[in-house]
Amino acid sequence: MQHIFGRFTQISIAVALLASATGLQAQNFPITAGQKATANQVAQTGVPLSDLAPNAPDEYTVKRGDTLWAISGMFLKTPWRWPELWGMNLDDIRNPHRIYPGQQLYLDKSGGRATLRARRPGEGDGQPGTVRVSPRTRYESLADAAVPTLSPQAIEPFLSEAMIVDEATFLTAPRIVAAQEGRVLLSRGDRAYARGVYTSQDSGKPLSTAQGEPLDYRVFRNATPLKDPATGEILGYEAQFLGKAELVRGESTGNVTGKDGKVSSEIIPATIDILVAKEEMRVGDRLVPEPPRELLSYVPRAPVLPMDGQIVSIYGSAVRYAAGNQVVVINRGLRDGIERGYVMAILRSGEQITDRTDSARTQIRLPNERNGLLIVFRAFDKLSYALVLEVSEGVKVGDRFTNPN
Repeated sequence: MQHIFGRFTQISIAVALLASATGLQAQNFPITAGQKATANQVAQTGVPLSDLAPNAPDEYTVKRGDTLWAISGMFLKTPWRWPELWGMNLDDIRNPHRIYPGQQLYLDKSGGRATLRARRPGEGDGQPGTVRVSPRTRYESLADAAVPTLSPQAIEPFLSEAMIVDEATFLTAPRIVAAQEGRVLLSRGDRAYARGVYTSQDSGKPLSTAQGEPLDYRVFRNATPLKDPATGEILGYEAQFLGKAELVRGESTGNVTGKDGKVSSEIIPATIDILVAKEEMRVGDRLVPEPPRELLSYVPRAPVLPMDGQIVSIYGSAVRYAAGNQVVVINRGLRDGIERGYVMAILRSGEQITDRTDSARTQIRLPNERNGLLIVFRAFDKLSYALVLEVSEGVKVGDRFTNPN
């Protein structure tokens, strides 16, 4: 028996490690005190029936490909009120990040309030019956992981590519200075050389392979300044992602003896290998250390404090208007209290027109109208990336956003 349990423990550890490597463990996130307080309150009282979505189902089976956002929107009018959905099912779902395909959800409307359960209303109220337990083999496919909050396909490409840097980082970023055999363009598998230290005032740190120094870098071209639509302030620079490189040797200096016998020092640039190439690279392109991988926790919720701002740019700048599942940059970041998971309403700017009913032909501006929803999935100091969730008409630069309630 001890051997069996020892073997079971080894298998459990192996599965846990494999789940971590494939990102499944990223679903096991801590719950904030505010979210838990809201959930506890709703668990006691339920939610008013008027808050339910018009076509909220009496029961639902979670399917592969579902998201917490979609499930929340199925039962509630406002999907960002996720903590309330959790509170409706607090007894059965201890961790809302652990909802799996195949799980049954039942809507209980008794008593004039709505609660969500993992068993049919009335089940489990009596004494439990006898359950016969026998040994059996249990297996679970890694594809049946807990459902994510949002569709990973909509966001993950931007986590590995998009990057906003401040002016100092941009100016002092190491640059590619040469390629082997005089090549002009670089692609995957090529070797190149880079420097981080210059004699000018824009000099940064030397590229080094010393312990604790970064070895993995993203390669980007001259970044685009992102300006606040209202003040004109440059809030950051959006780097154009070209690929990834690995530092093989750090930069250094050496001594060389000339024909006249004099010894002088010479600069030896760092050596890098191109690992990933989305576009061909060239001399002058810059390097920035690969940021740490973030856990994909996007718990939809409305900001606690009043929040408003404007859309600065549409990612990629290839289109004028953003549609659903496209990424935009907003002019609010960590310094403004923005957090990952904040859901905000997009407002279409009111048109300025002439009042033709007024003999003075007064210029008036129509009120801003709600145009959709966005969710913040990555926040920097002064800017954030957000995914457009719902939209009635195209979203453009300059459109405003505010609290969704």
